[in-house]
Amino acid sequence: MQGSLEGKVAIVTGASSGIGLAVAKALASLGVKVALVARTKDKLEEAAASLGGDRAAAFPLDVTDFAAMDKLPARVVERFGGLDLLVNNAGLNHRGPALAHSAAHLADVITTNLTAPVYLTRVALAHMKKGAVIVNVASLAGMVPVPDEAAYSASKAGLRAFTRALGAELEPRGIRVASVCPGPVDTGFFGDVADVPDLVFSQPMSTAEEIAAAVLACITDGKDEIAVPRMSGALATVAYVFPSLARVLRPALEKRGAVNKRAYMAKKRVS
Repeated sequence: MQGSLEGKVAIVTGASSGIGLAVAKALASLGVKVALVARTKDKLEEAAASLGGDRAAAFPLDVTDFAAMDKLPARVVERFGGLDLLVNNAGLNHRGPALAHSAAHLADVITTNLTAPVYLTRVALAHMKKGAVIVNVASLAGMVPVPDEAAYSASKAGLRAFTRALGAELEPRGIRVASVCPGPVDTGFFGDVADVPDLVFSQPMSTAEEIAAAVLACITDGKDEIAVPRMSGALATVAYVFPSLARVLRPALEKRGAVNKRAYMAKKRVS
């Protein structure tokens, strides 16, 4: 999307905290009118108020409530007068071995991280015109699968595939579709850090603001995909192309990750 973003209209899911809120703040600072979507009404309304009533509005809903999602883009258009940007960021992860979770829990991960973005993207496209941009927040786990996060890895790999295929489909219409693939991000999404696989912490930690900057780069600079950190994305690509090499490297990466995780947990205890 070339030129100023002033007056553009965006939907950002998972916008009450973490990456989603950082994206909403970054967009609003550039003059974008932002529809904030998340389940927690109080936090969402507080976030919208902090951005200003002329720049942001809260739309409390669960992205897996497809009846509500059907109506969301039209409600946003009615509130702000159009729809130019969609950032699918809301996510869910039940960490641990697949056998430690029920089938329903694993299905919830797929529904939230893959089905919901596909669904919202489709209903939003009815209101998006040439020049619009869709950004899907995927993960390095979608580039190379992470053991003990099988459903999450599958959902993010699927989201990347959807992004690429849809981007090719929509290119003739002048609508771009891009993805951002973060590694570990210092937000509440970790949940209980003790449950996070050591392999995740083998890569450098990013901030929510750094991921928001990558989302903006996809919107303004025409990037199709950005991995954060960039070198972690390169490593993930190598590991995917050469799975035998990935198996050889994994023990060393897990060892480094265990050290980093202990340091991170100690830092959080002190703070």
